Amino acid sequence: MRRRQLMFATAALGGGLVSMATAQVADVNDAINKAGRQRMLSQRMAKSWMALGQQTLPDVADKTMAASMALFERQLAELKAFAPTPEVRATYGRLETAWAAYQEALMGSKPARSRAEQVLAAAGNVLALSHLGTVQFEKVSGRPVGRLVNIAGRQRMLSQRMAAFYFSASWDVQPEASKAEMMKARDEFAAGHALLVSAPETTPAIRDELLLAQQQFEFYDYALRRLRAGAADAARMNDVFTTSERILQVMDKATGLYSKLS
Repeated sequence: MRRRQLMFATAALGGGLVSMATAQVADVNDAINKAGRQRMLSQRMAKSWMALGQQTLPDVADKTMAASMALFERQLAELKAFAPTPEVRATYGRLETAWAAYQEALMGSKPARSRAEQVLAAAGNVLALSHLGTVQFEKVSGRPVGRLVNIAGRQRMLSQRMAAFYFSASWDVQPEASKAEMMKARDEFAAGHALLVSAPETTPAIRDELLLAQQQFEFYDYALRRLRAGAADAARMNDVFTTSERILQVMDKATGLYSKLS
């Protein structure tokens, strides 16, 4: 029963993210939101691939990866079409190339530990270019709220990056380096959360979402800190996967609320 509930919740989240991104880019804040979501998707795909390789909620992980790939592809086309300057257009041209290589790494064959480093490297390339595009759109905005959209959006990415490197370490893939990256992402998430909570532009509605994220993060942090590199723990891996999805859902909503601020 619990597994079916988790599958339903994750499927609902995937649908929610897709429905939020079906329209064309509305304005620069929306571009920052979607560009930032690309960062998250780069890590969500890696997380799902690693989970599939270790048979953690395989049906959920498979659906999550497929939905993430489809959403990334659609948003890439939207952002490339919206790009307001030659500099931004060039970034999205490079991202298109990096994305093709990442797709090949993800779909080349069944997930296997021997290919995990290749997947992480490709995910890192896509993340770096997605982040560059997000920063460039923020500069085009030139308004303080653009920075908050960027930071809130980055929290989504960090929620997935923590899980991706948790699964990498569990699979004994560069375990010490993976654990260090996981904890770095954990600390950056905590710092970003504190900044958003204290921002004067944060509305009561956004603050409510941030409180939900904090509550989920406390549970998430408990599981992350009990990682034993190279020693898979099925129950804890399930918890990490599903809690990362819950935090993502909350922070995606919060980022959307920031993007609507004038």
